[in-house]
Amino acid sequence: MFDSWHEKSGVRASPRRTIPEDDDILKDFFPRHLVAHLAHPAVAETDEVLKRYLLAQHMYHWMGFTTAFELAVVCRASKLIAERESGIEVPGGVRMDAYKILVDESYHALYSFDAVEQIQARSGIEALPYDFQPFLVNLDRIGDDHPQHRRLVQLIQVFVFETLITGLLVDIPKDPNVVSLVREIARDHAIDEGRHHVYFAEFFGHLWGQLELSDRRLVAAFLPDLIVRSLQPATLSASTALNAAGFSSTVTRSIIAESYDRESVSAGIRSAAGRTIGILENHGVLDLPGAREGFAAAGLLHP
Repeated sequence: MFDSWHEKSGVRASPRRTIPEDDDILKDFFPRHLVAHLAHPAVAETDEVLKRYLLAQHMYHWMGFTTAFELAVVCRASKLIAERESGIEVPGGVRMDAYKILVDESYHALYSFDAVEQIQARSGIEALPYDFQPFLVNLDRIGDDHPQHRRLVQLIQVFVFETLITGLLVDIPKDPNVVSLVREIARDHAIDEGRHHVYFAEFFGHLWGQLELSDRRLVAAFLPDLIVRSLQPATLSASTALNAAGFSSTVTRSIIAESYDRESVSAGIRSAAGRTIGILENHGVLDLPGAREGFAAAGLLHP
């Protein structure tokens, strides 16, 4: 899957993405249908300047999350594989590809940061401060609960994230109403992530095949919680943007509660996790005692 990496990876084959001089910076910064709170009546009735601000902040958050996540989570686990510190025996080619993923993900972080800098300068809309630490602390809490398995948890984290399917990287490039820089970056990212998806799906086979039964049961038990934590919508950042746009705390809480209700959030998580759960099914993870019940209780299985 990485045989043509030197010729076709984004870092090798794609130019630096910039905002063309003739590009319409007044286009949307993000597809509107992917920003749930934008459709709320309290937001929908406001003027385009405010909506544009909220779209910009949503895009900035997405780019900021990508920059931080690639370095803090994906590179962390990929480094373990590349440097034979994962505790899982893999062929040399798997290690070589892990080094390539380290390069890919660092480049994704770079061009996401670069895009934010460019758009801020061109649009005049400054990004609100973004703190990735709360998300990382929450994600790593599962590892804190099992300190002797922290490395295993980190490997499962990256498997989950790299095999989840969300609409973002597919939908953004298709929306002609979005500024070209954002669309091009999403398209470049999607191409690389296609390779990463296959890689980590195959890596999970190596990992699962080498785990003791007790460790398999542990992984099956914490996977539902990990998947749900991974896909929770970024309501804190949305709330911060709404407050900064002038909405009161009371109205903001109402907008968030009604835009991200439990049923729709659960359905979105279940849809995004479908491919990952399919891989787990293929390896018999859900056949372990209590596993299927745990996934169902987390709302990850279709009724």
